[in-house]
Amino acid sequence: MPKFAANLSMLFADAPFLDRFALARAAGFDAVEFLFPYAYPAAQIAEHLQRHQLKLVLFNLPAGDWEGGDRGMACQPARVAEFRRGVAQALAYAQALGVTQLHCMAGKLPPGLTPALARATYLDNLRYAAQQAHAAGVDVLIEPINHYDMPGYFLNRSSQALDIIAEAACPNLFLQYDIYHMQRMEGELTNTIQANLKLIKHMQIADTPGRHEPGTGEINYRHLFAFIDQLGYDGWLGCEYIPAGDTSAGLAWRQTLTT
Repeated sequence: MPKFAANLSMLFADAPFLDRFALARAAGFDAVEFLFPYAYPAAQIAEHLQRHQLKLVLFNLPAGDWEGGDRGMACQPARVAEFRRGVAQALAYAQALGVTQLHCMAGKLPPGLTPALARATYLDNLRYAAQQAHAAGVDVLIEPINHYDMPGYFLNRSSQALDIIAEAACPNLFLQYDIYHMQRMEGELTNTIQANLKLIKHMQIADTPGRHEPGTGEINYRHLFAFIDQLGYDGWLGCEYIPAGDTSAGLAWRQTLTT
């Protein structure tokens, strides 16, 4: 049976962020993920996790000015010092919250920066982050994101991410595979997951079009859930989708698509 984690940045969005932990537990989730914890003291988040008996499975390294359009900075040479400060901040939160996986966003390709230099910077930053994280018992994950939702994002395809992981040659650098993003970019979901399962530490789900609940679009989630289970994937599936209506009312897919 697949293990589903509620993405609290997207689910229960009508409630204040800290109230979403209770809502996730009430909806039957055992685990959560979200974009960023940094607006709150780690102790405050830890208290909500403990109170509601939830496991936090993933969050992102600091990604710059999110509201201003930043989507990470790891590929940007001018921001290496800022990136390294973010690694330290993320690891401090990870230690306080019991998190063993961090997603490193590549960032957008700035005007005038060549893809070759962006890639070299990205590799250097990933090696630095992975080295620091390894000492703390944490894995670093990278996720290709579709260029329709996030124009200019540096990392778009699974093959690109896998090449970077291979070249970085870090034992704790892995792939975060988002089924929604990869359906939009390349398809071949079943074959890609099967071929690269050893490198996939986390998956995320949403349907397309609309990025709504599984079962609302073109992706055959009944097949995928059964196939992923059959492969023996033991990681979490993060529910990173935009509810078409009320979050709790839309959760029936967890039963209908897994039985």
